Amino acid sequence: MVTLDRLRIDMEKQLQIDKGITAVEVIGDTLDECLADAAVQLETKVRNLEYEVIEKGFTGVIGLMKKPWRIKVYENPSLILKKKNINAVSSESDSEEVAEVQVVNMDGMYFIRRFGSNIFVKVTLPVGEGNPVNPDDLINDARRPDNTNLDEELLKKLAKEGTNDDYVEVGAFNHISAGDAVMAVDLAKDEMQATITVSAPTAGGSDISADRIINALTTQGVVAGIEEDKIKAFVDTPVYNVPYEVAAAVLPQHGTDGYIEYKFETDRSKLKLKETENGQVDFKELNLIQNVVAGQPLAKKILPTRGKGGKTIMGRYLEAKNGKDISLPLGQNTILDKDGCTILAEKNGHVSLVSDKINVEEIYEVQGVNIKTGNITYMGTVLCRGDVEDGFSIKADGNVEIYGSVGRCNIEAGGDIVISQGVMGRDECEIVTSKSVWARFIQNAKVTAEEYIVVNDNIMNSDVTAMKKILLKGKRASIIGGKVFATEEISAKNIGSSGGGIETILAVGYDPRKKQRLTELQEMQSNLVKELEEIELNIQTLENNKKVRRSLPKEKEESLNNFIAQKSDLVAQNDEMTKEINEINERLRELKVVGCVNASGTVYPGVKIYVRDELDEVRSEAKAVTFFYDNGFVKRGKFDPSQVSDVGGPDGYSAN
Repeated sequence: MVTLDRLRIDMEKQLQIDKGITAVEVIGDTLDECLADAAVQLETKVRNLEYEVIEKGFTGVIGLMKKPWRIKVYENPSLILKKKNINAVSSESDSEEVAEVQVVNMDGMYFIRRFGSNIFVKVTLPVGEGNPVNPDDLINDARRPDNTNLDEELLKKLAKEGTNDDYVEVGAFNHISAGDAVMAVDLAKDEMQATITVSAPTAGGSDISADRIINALTTQGVVAGIEEDKIKAFVDTPVYNVPYEVAAAVLPQHGTDGYIEYKFETDRSKLKLKETENGQVDFKELNLIQNVVAGQPLAKKILPTRGKGGKTIMGRYLEAKNGKDISLPLGQNTILDKDGCTILAEKNGHVSLVSDKINVEEIYEVQGVNIKTGNITYMGTVLCRGDVEDGFSIKADGNVEIYGSVGRCNIEAGGDIVISQGVMGRDECEIVTSKSVWARFIQNAKVTAEEYIVVNDNIMNSDVTAMKKILLKGKRASIIGGKVFATEEISAKNIGSSGGGIETILAVGYDPRKKQRLTELQEMQSNLVKELEEIELNIQTLENNKKVRRSLPKEKEESLNNFIAQKSDLVAQNDEMTKEINEINERLRELKVVGCVNASGTVYPGVKIYVRDELDEVRSEAKAVTFFYDNGFVKRGKFDPSQVSDVGGPDGYSAN
């Protein structure tokens, strides 16, 4: 029995549902146009919409008397509840503070329909803590004076168990065919849509069933796009006297065009400044260079896809467009991988997109290194046509070529470093290279090269080291102050200063790294020999015990085997050390012959010259002289220009 309390509860629940419904009022030339507009506003699909006709439109006669449609549109309430349920589950699963998923509660529902001469019922079960269908309410609503049979026990069972989204026969009624709902099927001329317009049944008439709608569509020749979900929704909640879509063409799915997926930033404006640890922006680190290494993926072509054809509701094929292909943007120093789609860097360098082509440039050229460029770190050659200003640095895997001068800066290269206008370091400059350095002059700086250092004018008050030779050329080729070391040779015009007072130290004839390594190896070998002696003693003791007893306990037998294995490993290590020691000694013997200091001009008093570990402190001017090692002493010989080395120019130097 339906009571006032029951009605009040149901109305409150319905009110909560209605509050969640957002309705829009739209105007259009056709009903479809109105629904499409509403779907955009409500951010959903047309099939999810319900609507009320406020003012029915009219197409007019020969363009006259045309009247637009005006409807009120909202989402299906059951879909709104479903969305809320999904959103609630999603938000709860994303929250770390909530352990359990909160389920939206929904009451069970029932629908009573009369198809043909029979009574059918559909019952949905509650969701969460929603209330189930009340059997008494279901039975009372199903009772009608024209019923000829009603299985109330079955109704009670269905109210409890549900009908699994189907209609179940529960009885019969006195059917009057004249009162049946009337349905008209309308097919769009372009075969893109089918709608039905249904009038409500009168007393004794039957409702429109899903099978009847589908049969009517099939009879009209509809073979594709029948929307069974919408048909079921219509049967549950009929919409009378207005067109209702029940079939729609299967639209073609056009293929997507091919495109390039870049693995680097193609928009330089999006390159971010580097921040310091305290969050401040370091304007010296502008990150304008995107370094890549040979073989690194730079981009990938995503292939176009084929379109998938559609069908009109009458089965006519709707052609789909295939996606368009795109050419690969291969540029300088880039190659194609085996898959035919991935673009790789052929060489180390700087990647950029120029004129829609991917280029890897081995030479990175700037007008100067300053606040505009920031510090430069580059996997290739850096060419600076101006100065490197104080406080900035360059790091390059290739050469570094500077047409201007270098101030209080750090320069590091894997190749040669060429500085056309010289170095004025002011005691805060360090230059390091794995190859050679060419400069006009070097003042108040620290310079280290794995091969040669070649200077045109002078080296002044600097700490300069070359693992091969240091050569000064030109009319003012002088070394004044500081410490200058070369493994093989130092050659200059003048060394020291006439006034004295500035300590000038030159050293040749030994390799400090090799010498340090030799010391380490000799110490390691000494410890290893002691360990070998102890192991050998243990082996002899255990072997003697074995001879006397003819066998050893299991533990001691294992110890003997372990000692023998350790001895084998240590002997191998000792052999490797001996080989390396011999190679170093051979290198040092070679340096004993080639180590020399050449001065074509004057060596001034106060200059200290070390050849090997021996010192020759110059106490009076020496002119056109060569210092070399002989029988444990530093000796002086007459300067011979033919003995001065010439190493040529730097590799790959793009001099202007």
